[in-house]
Amino acid sequence: MKEVFLADATGTEELGERLGRSLGGGTVIAFRGPLGAGKTTMTKGLARGLGIEETVTSPTFTIVSEYEGRLRLHHVDAYRLSGPEDFYSIGGEELLADPGGVCLVEWSERIEPALPPGAAIIELIVPPGGGRLARVSGAALESLLA
Repeated sequence: MKEVFLADATGTEELGERLGRSLGGGTVIAFRGPLGAGKTTMTKGLARGLGIEETVTSPTFTIVSEYEGRLRLHHVDAYRLSGPEDFYSIGGEELLADPGGVCLVEWSERIEPALPPGAAIIELIVPPGGGRLARVSGAALESLLA
């Protein structure tokens, strides 16, 4: 696991962009963290790193938003899903298995059993003094932070 301190929203987006520039197809990233921790902010940076020019917003009410760039981005918000079966019913297996895409899952703990064993995890923590702490695990991302 690697830890990165992020001073503000700009730093959060910049880390996302850095990771996005190097991601390969078939990557699954499971986001964890409380409301307002910066999951969608980091996704905006990841999208920019993938060459996506559209404005990225939280898919809270649509559940899945998709964008085209160097790779397809499947942005999933699992907050309103009751578990893996709900995720499968919206085509979740296909999203996770897209070799030409990257699947980012906010509130991933709600569908944990559906995630592939190799999924990278980014946990965003809000420390008492401000900023954010990103805990990154999974070979697909840890090597990019070396």
